[in-house]
Amino acid sequence: MAEVTLLQILDAREARASKQKQLLSRYHKPLISFTMNIAGPTKLNSAIAKGFSFGSGLLLSRLARAGFVPFYIDEQFLPTGCEGYYVIDAPAESIKALTVALEEEMPLGRLFDLDVLTPTGEKLERPIPRRCLICGETATVCSRSRAHSVDTLQEATAALLLQIREAEYVGLLAQKALMLEVCCTPKPGLVDRNNAGSHRDMDIFTFFRSIAALGDYFRGCAQIGIDTAHLPAKEAFQKLRTAGIRAEKAMFAATGGVNTHKGAIFTLGLLCGSAGRLGTYDPETLCAEAAAMVAGITKQELAGVSAPTTIGQQLYLRHGITGIRGEAEQGFPTVRNTGLPMLKQGLARGLGLNDSGCAALLAIIARSEDTNLIARGGRELQQKIQVQLQSLLQKEPYPTLETLSRLDEAFIQKNLSPGGSADLLAACYFLQQLEQI
Repeated sequence: MAEVTLLQILDAREARASKQKQLLSRYHKPLISFTMNIAGPTKLNSAIAKGFSFGSGLLLSRLARAGFVPFYIDEQFLPTGCEGYYVIDAPAESIKALTVALEEEMPLGRLFDLDVLTPTGEKLERPIPRRCLICGETATVCSRSRAHSVDTLQEATAALLLQIREAEYVGLLAQKALMLEVCCTPKPGLVDRNNAGSHRDMDIFTFFRSIAALGDYFRGCAQIGIDTAHLPAKEAFQKLRTAGIRAEKAMFAATGGVNTHKGAIFTLGLLCGSAGRLGTYDPETLCAEAAAMVAGITKQELAGVSAPTTIGQQLYLRHGITGIRGEAEQGFPTVRNTGLPMLKQGLARGLGLNDSGCAALLAIIARSEDTNLIARGGRELQQKIQVQLQSLLQKEPYPTLETLSRLDEAFIQKNLSPGGSADLLAACYFLQQLEQI
Protein backbone atom coordinates (compact mmCIF):
# COMPACT_ATOMS: atom_id res chain seq x y z
CA MET A 1 0.00 0.00 0.00
CA ALA A 2 1.05 3.60 -0.54
CA GLU A 3 2.78 5.57 2.17
CA VAL A 4 0.80 8.38 3.80
CA THR A 5 1.92 11.83 4.81
CA LEU A 6 1.76 13.47 8.23
CA LEU A 7 -0.98 15.78 6.93
CA GLN A 8 -3.09 12.78 5.90
CA ILE A 9 -2.64 11.21 9.32
CA LEU A 10 -3.68 14.44 11.05
CA ASP A 11 -6.71 14.77 8.79
CA ALA A 12 -7.69 11.17 9.58
CA ARG A 13 -7.33 11.85 13.30
CA GLU A 14 -9.63 14.86 13.00
CA ALA A 15 -12.19 12.86 11.02
CA ARG A 16 -12.06 10.10 13.63
CA ALA A 17 -12.71 12.58 16.44
CA SER A 18 -15.67 13.97 14.48
CA LYS A 19 -17.16 10.52 14.00
CA GLN A 20 -16.70 9.71 17.68
CA LYS A 21 -18.57 12.88 18.60
CA GLN A 22 -21.41 12.02 16.22
CA LEU A 23 -21.80 8.50 17.61
CA LEU A 24 -21.77 9.68 21.22
CA SER A 25 -24.38 12.32 20.40
CA ARG A 26 -26.57 9.78 18.62
CA TYR A 27 -26.45 6.87 21.08
CA HIS A 28 -25.48 8.40 24.46
CA LYS A 29 -23.61 5.21 25.33
CA PRO A 30 -19.91 4.34 25.79
CA LEU A 31 -17.84 4.03 22.62
CA ILE A 32 -14.81 1.87 21.81
CA SER A 33 -12.54 3.39 19.16
CA PHE A 34 -10.12 0.78 17.82
CA THR A 35 -6.98 1.60 15.81
CA MET A 36 -3.60 -0.07 15.37
CA ASN A 37 -0.26 1.13 16.72
CA ILE A 38 1.78 1.03 13.50
CA ALA A 39 5.09 2.86 13.17
CA GLY A 40 6.17 4.44 9.89
CA PRO A 41 4.35 5.88 6.88
CA THR A 42 2.71 2.62 5.74
CA LYS A 43 -0.44 2.21 7.82
CA LEU A 44 -2.28 -0.44 5.83
CA ASN A 45 -1.28 -3.67 4.13
CA SER A 46 -2.71 -7.19 4.17
CA ALA A 47 -0.84 -8.18 7.34
CA ILE A 48 -1.96 -5.07 9.23
CA ALA A 49 -5.55 -5.53 8.04
CA LYS A 50 -5.49 -9.14 9.17
CA GLY A 51 -4.12 -8.12 12.57
CA PHE A 52 -6.90 -5.56 12.96
CA SER A 53 -9.54 -8.07 11.90
CA PHE A 54 -8.12 -10.58 14.37
CA GLY A 55 -8.29 -7.95 17.11
CA SER A 56 -11.86 -6.99 16.29
CA GLY A 57 -12.83 -10.67 16.35
CA LEU A 58 -11.27 -11.02 19.79
CA LEU A 59 -13.03 -7.87 20.97
CA LEU A 60 -16.49 -8.99 19.82
CA SER A 61 -16.04 -12.48 21.26
CA ARG A 62 -15.11 -10.96 24.63
CA LEU A 63 -18.12 -8.64 24.48
CA ALA A 64 -20.34 -11.67 23.86
CA ARG A 65 -18.79 -13.50 26.79
CA ALA A 66 -19.39 -10.48 29.04
CA GLY A 67 -22.95 -9.98 27.78
CA PHE A 68 -22.22 -6.45 26.55
CA VAL A 69 -24.51 -5.46 23.68
CA PRO A 70 -22.98 -3.58 20.70
CA PHE A 71 -25.49 -1.00 19.50
CA TYR A 72 -23.32 0.06 16.57
CA ILE A 73 -20.44 -1.63 14.76
CA ASP A 74 -18.44 -0.05 11.95
CA GLU A 75 -14.99 -0.89 10.61
CA GLN A 76 -12.97 0.85 7.92
CA PHE A 77 -9.74 -0.12 6.18
CA LEU A 78 -8.24 3.21 5.12
CA PRO A 79 -4.80 4.13 3.74
CA THR A 80 -4.25 6.03 6.99
CA GLY A 81 -4.99 2.89 9.00
CA CYS A 82 -7.74 0.57 10.19
CA GLU A 83 -10.52 2.07 12.31
CA GLY A 84 -13.25 0.37 14.32
CA TYR A 85 -16.17 1.94 16.18
CA TYR A 86 -18.29 -0.01 18.66
CA VAL A 87 -21.06 1.61 20.71
CA ILE A 88 -21.65 -0.62 23.74
CA ASP A 89 -24.53 -0.82 26.20
CA ALA A 90 -22.48 -1.39 29.36
CA PRO A 91 -20.65 0.67 32.02
CA ALA A 92 -17.65 2.45 30.49
CA GLU A 93 -15.37 1.33 33.33
CA SER A 94 -16.26 -2.33 32.74
CA ILE A 95 -15.62 -1.94 29.01
CA LYS A 96 -12.24 -0.34 29.73
CA ALA A 97 -11.24 -3.24 31.97
CA LEU A 98 -12.13 -5.63 29.13
CA THR A 99 -10.14 -3.72 26.51
CA VAL A 100 -7.07 -3.31 28.73
CA ALA A 101 -7.08 -7.05 29.39
CA LEU A 102 -7.20 -7.62 25.63
CA GLU A 103 -4.24 -5.28 25.06
CA GLU A 104 -2.19 -6.85 27.85
CA GLU A 105 -2.80 -10.59 27.68
CA MET A 106 -0.81 -11.32 24.50
CA PRO A 107 2.15 -9.77 22.68
CA LEU A 108 -0.02 -8.92 19.67
CA GLY A 109 -2.17 -6.80 22.00
CA ARG A 110 0.59 -4.19 22.04
CA LEU A 111 -0.51 -3.28 18.51
CA PHE A 112 -4.14 -2.76 19.59
CA ASP A 113 -5.16 0.77 20.57
CA LEU A 114 -8.60 0.43 22.16
CA ASP A 115 -9.79 3.79 23.45
CA VAL A 116 -12.97 3.86 25.57
CA LEU A 117 -15.02 7.06 25.66
CA THR A 118 -17.80 7.73 28.15
CA PRO A 119 -21.21 8.97 26.91
CA THR A 120 -20.01 12.52 27.65
CA GLY A 121 -16.86 12.07 25.56
CA GLU A 122 -14.32 11.55 28.35
CA LYS A 123 -11.51 9.22 27.35
CA LEU A 124 -10.82 6.72 30.13
CA GLU A 125 -7.16 6.32 31.05
CA ARG A 126 -5.42 3.01 31.45
CA PRO A 127 -4.76 1.93 35.04
CA ILE A 128 -1.30 0.78 33.91
CA PRO A 129 0.93 2.41 31.27
CA ARG A 130 1.47 0.76 27.90
CA ARG A 131 4.74 -1.04 27.41
CA CYS A 132 7.21 -0.47 24.60
CA LEU A 133 7.01 -2.92 21.73
CA ILE A 134 10.79 -3.42 21.79
CA CYS A 135 12.15 -3.15 25.32
CA GLY A 136 9.10 -3.46 27.56
CA GLU A 137 9.63 -0.09 29.20
CA THR A 138 6.93 2.60 29.36
CA ALA A 139 5.93 3.26 25.75
CA THR A 140 5.56 7.04 26.11
CA VAL A 141 9.13 7.39 27.42
CA CYS A 142 10.60 5.43 24.51
CA SER A 143 8.43 7.33 22.04
CA ARG A 144 9.46 10.76 23.28
CA SER A 145 13.14 9.89 23.34
CA ARG A 146 12.92 8.02 20.01
CA ALA A 147 14.75 5.17 21.66
CA HIS A 148 14.06 2.80 18.76
CA SER A 149 14.27 3.37 15.02
CA VAL A 150 11.24 3.09 12.75
CA ASP A 151 12.86 0.12 11.00
CA THR A 152 13.24 -1.69 14.32
CA LEU A 153 9.62 -1.02 15.26
CA GLN A 154 8.39 -2.17 11.83
CA GLU A 155 10.37 -5.41 12.09
CA ALA A 156 8.92 -6.10 15.53
CA THR A 157 5.40 -5.31 14.26
CA ALA A 158 5.77 -7.66 11.29
CA ALA A 159 7.00 -10.43 13.59
CA LEU A 160 3.98 -10.06 15.87
CA LEU A 161 1.55 -10.13 12.95
CA LEU A 162 3.13 -13.35 11.70
CA GLN A 163 2.25 -15.04 14.99
CA ILE A 164 -1.48 -15.08 14.18
CA ARG A 165 -2.53 -18.72 13.91
CA GLU A 166 -4.72 -19.39 10.89
CA ALA A 167 -7.20 -21.64 12.67
CA GLU A 168 -7.72 -19.15 15.47
CA TYR A 169 -8.14 -16.31 12.99
CA VAL A 170 -10.77 -18.13 10.92
CA GLY A 171 -12.59 -19.29 14.04
CA LEU A 172 -12.73 -15.78 15.46
CA LEU A 173 -14.23 -14.45 12.24
CA ALA A 174 -16.95 -17.11 12.44
CA GLN A 175 -17.79 -15.94 15.97
CA LYS A 176 -17.70 -12.36 14.78
CA ALA A 177 -20.09 -13.21 11.93
CA LEU A 178 -22.59 -14.57 14.46
CA MET A 179 -22.25 -11.40 16.53
CA LEU A 180 -22.86 -9.24 13.46
CA GLU A 181 -25.90 -11.33 12.55
CA VAL A 182 -27.64 -11.21 15.93
CA CYS A 183 -26.84 -7.51 16.37
CA CYS A 184 -28.16 -6.67 12.90
CA THR A 185 -31.33 -4.68 13.70
CA PRO A 186 -34.22 -4.67 12.98
CA LYS A 187 -34.70 -8.15 11.52
CA PRO A 188 -38.21 -9.45 10.78
CA GLY A 189 -39.30 -11.97 13.40
CA LEU A 190 -35.74 -12.64 14.59
CA VAL A 191 -33.85 -11.94 17.79
CA ASP A 192 -31.96 -8.65 17.59
CA ARG A 193 -31.07 -5.64 19.73
CA ASN A 194 -34.67 -4.42 19.77
CA ASN A 195 -36.57 -7.54 20.76
CA ALA A 196 -36.78 -11.35 20.71
CA GLY A 197 -38.80 -11.40 17.49
CA SER A 198 -41.29 -14.27 17.33
CA HIS A 199 -39.42 -16.24 20.01
CA ARG A 200 -40.41 -16.78 23.62
CA ASP A 201 -37.50 -18.94 24.75
CA MET A 202 -34.51 -16.78 23.77
CA ASP A 203 -33.16 -13.25 23.60
CA ILE A 204 -29.92 -11.59 22.50
CA PHE A 205 -28.13 -12.72 25.66
CA THR A 206 -29.03 -16.35 24.90
CA PHE A 207 -27.27 -15.87 21.57
CA PHE A 208 -24.26 -14.28 23.24
CA ARG A 209 -23.85 -17.31 25.53
CA SER A 210 -24.09 -19.61 22.54
CA ILE A 211 -21.56 -17.60 20.51
CA ALA A 212 -19.09 -17.66 23.40
CA ALA A 213 -19.52 -21.44 23.72
CA LEU A 214 -18.89 -22.09 20.02
CA GLY A 215 -15.48 -20.43 19.74
CA ASP A 216 -13.50 -23.63 20.26
CA TYR A 217 -15.67 -25.42 17.70
CA PHE A 218 -15.05 -22.95 14.90
CA ARG A 219 -11.31 -22.88 15.60
CA GLY A 220 -11.40 -26.67 15.65
CA CYS A 221 -13.17 -26.81 12.28
CA ALA A 222 -10.49 -24.64 10.69
CA GLN A 223 -7.80 -26.84 12.24
CA ILE A 224 -9.56 -29.98 10.99
CA GLY A 225 -9.45 -28.41 7.54
CA ILE A 226 -5.73 -27.76 7.86
CA ASP A 227 -5.06 -31.28 9.13
CA THR A 228 -7.17 -32.97 6.43
CA ALA A 229 -6.03 -30.90 3.45
CA HIS A 230 -4.42 -34.03 1.98
CA LEU A 231 -7.52 -36.20 2.44
CA PRO A 232 -10.62 -36.51 0.23
CA ALA A 233 -13.26 -33.89 0.91
CA LYS A 234 -15.83 -36.36 2.25
CA GLU A 235 -13.39 -37.70 4.83
CA ALA A 236 -12.83 -34.17 6.08
CA PHE A 237 -16.59 -33.68 6.36
CA GLN A 238 -16.97 -36.73 8.59
CA LYS A 239 -14.49 -35.22 11.04
CA LEU A 240 -16.31 -31.89 10.88
CA ARG A 241 -19.62 -33.63 11.52
CA THR A 242 -18.27 -35.33 14.64
CA ALA A 243 -17.07 -31.96 15.89
CA GLY A 244 -20.46 -30.48 15.04
CA ILE A 245 -22.28 -32.99 17.23
CA ARG A 246 -20.09 -31.97 20.17
CA ALA A 247 -20.71 -28.30 19.35
CA GLU A 248 -24.48 -28.77 19.48
CA LYS A 249 -24.12 -30.20 22.98
CA ALA A 250 -21.99 -27.20 24.00
CA MET A 251 -24.62 -24.85 22.54
CA PHE A 252 -27.48 -26.51 24.40
CA ALA A 253 -25.48 -26.51 27.63
CA ALA A 254 -24.81 -22.78 27.27
CA THR A 255 -28.40 -21.87 26.39
CA GLY A 256 -30.29 -24.20 28.70
CA GLY A 257 -31.52 -26.39 25.86
CA VAL A 258 -32.43 -23.61 23.41
CA ASN A 259 -31.51 -24.04 19.73
CA THR A 260 -29.85 -20.77 18.79
CA HIS A 261 -27.25 -21.86 16.22
CA LYS A 262 -27.80 -25.41 15.02
CA GLY A 263 -27.94 -24.28 11.39
CA ALA A 264 -24.94 -21.99 11.81
CA ILE A 265 -22.94 -24.82 13.35
CA PHE A 266 -23.40 -26.74 10.11
CA THR A 267 -22.95 -23.82 7.71
CA LEU A 268 -20.07 -21.95 9.32
CA GLY A 269 -18.40 -25.20 10.37
CA LEU A 270 -18.27 -26.23 6.72
CA LEU A 271 -16.89 -22.88 5.62
CA CYS A 272 -14.28 -22.80 8.41
CA GLY A 273 -13.19 -26.28 7.39
CA SER A 274 -12.99 -25.19 3.76
CA ALA A 275 -10.83 -22.20 4.68
CA GLY A 276 -8.49 -24.47 6.61
CA ARG A 277 -8.25 -27.03 3.81
CA LEU A 278 -7.57 -24.51 1.07
CA GLY A 279 -5.81 -21.65 2.83
CA THR A 280 -7.77 -19.19 0.69
CA TYR A 281 -10.35 -16.52 1.49
CA ASP A 282 -12.08 -16.43 -1.91
CA PRO A 283 -15.85 -16.97 -1.39
CA GLU A 284 -16.44 -18.89 -4.62
CA THR A 285 -13.59 -21.29 -3.91
CA LEU A 286 -14.61 -21.82 -0.29
CA CYS A 287 -18.23 -22.52 -1.21
CA ALA A 288 -17.16 -24.96 -3.93
CA GLU A 289 -15.05 -26.86 -1.41
CA ALA A 290 -17.95 -26.98 1.03
CA ALA A 291 -20.11 -28.44 -1.74
CA ALA A 292 -17.49 -31.11 -2.43
CA MET A 293 -17.45 -32.12 1.23
CA VAL A 294 -21.23 -32.66 1.42
CA ALA A 295 -21.80 -34.06 -2.08
CA GLY A 296 -24.73 -36.50 -1.99
CA ILE A 297 -25.92 -35.53 1.49
CA THR A 298 -29.46 -34.63 0.40
CA LYS A 299 -30.16 -37.99 -1.21
CA GLN A 300 -28.41 -39.85 1.57
CA GLU A 301 -30.28 -38.20 4.45
CA LEU A 302 -33.65 -37.23 2.98
CA ALA A 303 -34.54 -39.30 -0.09
CA GLY A 304 -34.67 -42.66 1.67
CA VAL A 305 -36.88 -41.57 4.57
CA SER A 306 -40.33 -43.17 4.57
CA ALA A 307 -41.52 -42.04 8.00
CA PRO A 308 -40.35 -38.43 8.44
CA THR A 309 -39.65 -37.31 12.00
CA THR A 310 -38.17 -33.84 11.38
CA ILE A 311 -39.49 -30.70 9.68
CA GLY A 312 -36.72 -30.98 7.07
CA GLN A 313 -37.70 -34.54 6.18
CA GLN A 314 -41.39 -33.65 6.00
CA LEU A 315 -40.81 -30.67 3.71
CA TYR A 316 -38.58 -32.71 1.42
CA LEU A 317 -41.14 -35.51 1.03
CA ARG A 318 -44.06 -33.10 0.66
CA HIS A 319 -42.58 -30.32 -1.47
CA GLY A 320 -39.11 -31.50 -2.54
CA ILE A 321 -37.49 -28.75 -0.45
CA THR A 322 -33.88 -29.65 0.30
CA GLY A 323 -33.23 -26.93 2.91
CA ILE A 324 -29.73 -26.20 4.15
CA ARG A 325 -28.43 -29.56 2.87
CA GLY A 326 -29.35 -28.65 -0.69
CA GLU A 327 -27.99 -25.13 -0.24
CA ALA A 328 -24.64 -26.51 0.94
CA GLU A 329 -24.54 -29.22 -1.72
CA GLN A 330 -24.92 -26.55 -4.41
CA GLY A 331 -22.16 -24.41 -2.92
CA PHE A 332 -24.44 -21.93 -1.10
CA PRO A 333 -25.88 -20.22 -4.20
CA THR A 334 -28.16 -17.96 -2.15
CA VAL A 335 -25.14 -16.67 -0.28
CA ARG A 336 -22.94 -16.26 -3.36
CA ASN A 337 -25.51 -14.86 -5.76
CA THR A 338 -27.87 -12.93 -3.51
CA GLY A 339 -26.86 -12.22 0.09
CA LEU A 340 -23.15 -11.56 -0.27
CA PRO A 341 -23.46 -9.24 -3.32
CA MET A 342 -26.21 -7.30 -1.52
CA LEU A 343 -24.05 -6.95 1.59
CA LYS A 344 -20.99 -5.83 -0.36
CA GLN A 345 -22.94 -3.37 -2.52
CA GLY A 346 -24.44 -1.80 0.59
CA LEU A 347 -21.01 -1.41 2.16
CA ALA A 348 -19.72 0.14 -1.06
CA ARG A 349 -22.54 2.69 -0.76
CA GLY A 350 -21.33 3.55 2.73
CA LEU A 351 -24.34 2.06 4.53
CA GLY A 352 -22.40 0.14 7.19
CA LEU A 353 -22.52 -3.46 8.38
CA ASN A 354 -25.94 -3.19 10.02
CA ASP A 355 -27.99 -1.57 7.25
CA SER A 356 -26.27 -3.57 4.51
CA GLY A 357 -26.92 -6.75 6.48
CA CYS A 358 -30.61 -5.95 6.94
CA ALA A 359 -31.04 -5.59 3.17
CA ALA A 360 -29.02 -8.75 2.51
CA LEU A 361 -31.28 -10.67 4.90
CA LEU A 362 -34.44 -9.55 3.10
CA ALA A 363 -32.90 -10.54 -0.23
CA ILE A 364 -32.06 -13.97 1.16
CA ILE A 365 -35.60 -14.49 2.49
CA ALA A 366 -36.97 -13.43 -0.90
CA ARG A 367 -34.85 -15.97 -2.79
CA SER A 368 -34.43 -18.97 -0.47
CA GLU A 369 -36.76 -21.73 0.72
CA ASP A 370 -36.45 -21.00 4.43
CA THR A 371 -37.63 -24.15 6.21
CA ASN A 372 -38.06 -22.30 9.50
CA LEU A 373 -40.40 -19.84 7.83
CA ILE A 374 -42.35 -22.61 6.10
CA ALA A 375 -42.63 -24.63 9.32
CA ARG A 376 -44.21 -21.67 11.13
CA GLY A 377 -46.40 -20.22 8.38
CA GLY A 378 -46.80 -22.86 5.71
CA ARG A 379 -45.55 -23.07 2.14
CA GLU A 380 -48.24 -20.80 0.66
CA LEU A 381 -47.54 -17.93 3.08
CA GLN A 382 -43.79 -18.31 2.61
CA GLN A 383 -44.18 -17.97 -1.16
CA LYS A 384 -46.46 -14.95 -0.73
CA ILE A 385 -43.86 -13.29 1.49
CA GLN A 386 -41.20 -13.93 -1.14
CA VAL A 387 -43.23 -12.18 -3.82
CA GLN A 388 -43.89 -9.23 -1.50
CA LEU A 389 -40.23 -8.88 -0.55
CA GLN A 390 -39.07 -9.11 -4.15
CA SER A 391 -41.45 -6.29 -5.04
CA LEU A 392 -40.28 -4.24 -2.06
CA LEU A 393 -36.60 -4.67 -2.88
CA GLN A 394 -37.15 -3.58 -6.47
CA LYS A 395 -38.50 -0.26 -5.19
CA GLU A 396 -36.31 0.04 -2.09
CA PRO A 397 -33.17 -2.14 -2.36
CA TYR A 398 -31.90 -0.92 1.01
CA PRO A 399 -35.06 -0.36 3.08
CA THR A 400 -35.39 2.36 5.69
CA LEU A 401 -35.58 1.73 9.42
CA GLU A 402 -39.30 2.40 9.29
CA THR A 403 -39.85 -0.21 6.57
CA LEU A 404 -37.79 -2.78 8.44
CA SER A 405 -39.62 -2.10 11.69
CA ARG A 406 -43.00 -2.59 9.99
CA LEU A 407 -41.81 -5.92 8.59
CA ASP A 408 -40.63 -6.96 12.04
CA GLU A 409 -44.03 -6.16 13.53
CA ALA A 410 -45.82 -8.07 10.75
CA PHE A 411 -43.64 -11.17 11.20
CA ILE A 412 -44.07 -11.13 14.98
CA GLN A 413 -47.84 -10.78 14.62
CA LYS A 414 -47.90 -13.89 12.43
CA ASN A 415 -45.35 -15.71 14.64
CA LEU A 416 -42.90 -16.04 11.73
CA SER A 417 -39.14 -16.43 12.08
CA PRO A 418 -36.80 -16.86 9.08
CA GLY A 419 -34.07 -18.57 11.10
CA GLY A 420 -32.60 -20.37 8.09
CA SER A 421 -32.09 -17.06 6.32
CA ALA A 422 -30.36 -15.67 9.41
CA ASP A 423 -27.83 -18.52 9.23
CA LEU A 424 -27.12 -17.63 5.61
CA LEU A 425 -26.70 -13.97 6.57
CA ALA A 426 -24.06 -15.07 9.09
CA ALA A 427 -22.32 -16.93 6.26
CA CYS A 428 -22.40 -13.72 4.19
CA TYR A 429 -20.79 -11.76 7.02
CA PHE A 430 -18.15 -14.47 7.46
CA LEU A 431 -17.19 -14.55 3.78
CA GLN A 432 -17.22 -10.76 3.51
CA GLN A 433 -14.94 -10.42 6.54
CA LEU A 434 -12.52 -12.99 5.13
CA GLU A 435 -12.54 -11.57 1.62
CA GLN A 436 -11.78 -7.98 2.62
CA ILE A 437 -8.36 -9.09 3.87
